[in-house]
Amino acid sequence: MPQEMSFGAILDTVVAAVDPALPALIHGEVQRSWADVGRRTASLAAAMQAAGAVPGDRCALLMRNGPAYCEGLIACLRARLVHVNVNYRYTGEELWYILDNSDAAVCIYDAEFAPLVDSIRHRLPTKLWVQVGGETPAFARGFDALCDAGHALAPQDHRGDDMLFIYTGGTTGLPKGVMWDQSALWGLMNAGTAATQPESLEAHGASVAAGEGRQRALVLPPLMHGTGLIIALATLCRGGTVVTLPGANFDPADATTTCAREACDYAVIVGDAFARPLLKALDAGIGSIATLNVMISSGTMWSPEVKAGLLRHAPNMMIVDSLGSSEGLGLGAAAQTKDNAGAPTRFMADGNTLIIGDDMKPVPPGTMGRIARGGLIPRGYWKDPVKTAATFPEIDGQRYSIPGDFACLEADGSFTLLGRGSQCINTAGEKVFPEEVEEVLKTHPAIDDALVFGVADEQWGQAVTAVVEAHEPVDPDALRTHVRQHLAGYKVPKRVLIVPKVPRAPNGKADYAAAKAMAAG
Repeated sequence: MPQEMSFGAILDTVVAAVDPALPALIHGEVQRSWADVGRRTASLAAAMQAAGAVPGDRCALLMRNGPAYCEGLIACLRARLVHVNVNYRYTGEELWYILDNSDAAVCIYDAEFAPLVDSIRHRLPTKLWVQVGGETPAFARGFDALCDAGHALAPQDHRGDDMLFIYTGGTTGLPKGVMWDQSALWGLMNAGTAATQPESLEAHGASVAAGEGRQRALVLPPLMHGTGLIIALATLCRGGTVVTLPGANFDPADATTTCAREACDYAVIVGDAFARPLLKALDAGIGSIATLNVMISSGTMWSPEVKAGLLRHAPNMMIVDSLGSSEGLGLGAAAQTKDNAGAPTRFMADGNTLIIGDDMKPVPPGTMGRIARGGLIPRGYWKDPVKTAATFPEIDGQRYSIPGDFACLEADGSFTLLGRGSQCINTAGEKVFPEEVEEVLKTHPAIDDALVFGVADEQWGQAVTAVVEAHEPVDPDALRTHVRQHLAGYKVPKRVLIVPKVPRAPNGKADYAAAKAMAAG
């Protein structure tokens, strides 16, 4: 792969090659043409450099979905800065951890988060704070002012090993920054698609000018998550249009009406948490998804009957389950059309994916093992060599990514996903680490012990659930309020069950199976 194929170089090429009048970003009534985006992101990139940011510095984005996130992302990459995604649901200490761990030189944030930013900024060496919207405080610069200042961006020495970070919680512990070489991500974006891997920036520019691979992508998950981020970036790198919804929360009726109004041909969701409400809106006659060629879901499994229902509303659409994680994209894929709607989901993989046993050797058909991905994989975790070595081991002389997913290898070479071997909870696409919630619960003065786990839930995929041991009477709602004061809202248990004794093994290890049985009984 050419060394020059970084996202910054690719986006520079797109800006120069694409029809400038075409829309790059659509967000409700707001529309940005490619001419607007090219001009604004160049000015913002130059302003970040003028503030002292140098190639390789990290740029954190604390924003909801909208044009500013995509413009901030493009500017960051054109300036050769390293993108850092920040969950906008974080509390002050969680936000401080991400910015401190990443050594963020620049932070772009929505105005609604200004009080949160102000509460922790004095503890950070961040060079530039940029506020989107609202009245800009003295410590920050205004986003639109920097975008419209007309600063000229000097040519950059883009490299394929320029990095992009995707922060993930993984299975245990605090969030970790997964370090991706941009050329590796670009290669994965082109794998398994009709688009061919361009041999040069010139060839890519010609492809963009001809409209090859251009799509109107309706991105429904948060852009600060890997699924939404990767699809949006892939769309922009081909001169396409990213369509997002203006509401703070997912609105299925807005999604279906926007899909119809903007004639979207591609949509990305995260499992049943998005699919069920979409299907309900469509069945009620609200909007349409008939223009979609592809709907892709990543991050969680979802129901065959829901897929079949969506395909009734878009008979020419293909539904794709993309199996991957921040640590390993392209683990496998499964496609369904109206011809096999409702069939069990079986993932197919290329030659870079293995199902391995405890001996780190490929398992025979009919056997369970862990999914291991070779080929284009991350460098590892930022500032965490121990976990890097554990997750990205060498097998027969080749590095693999082993994120922790278990699968059963089928006789035809496909595999059935079984789930995570850890207790990581996936609630509506958000990862929740039980240990983190448990520790907060145990800080309540009435609580002696706690276990947290996921329970299957139609709406959330998994509902965060807790069993707690108390030495005095306590209201479960008071415990939920206690957690909410310390952690993001999606981490708060949907249900808290007070039990005489939290189940543990003699060695003190948590007995999650027994805890789940308590909750079920």
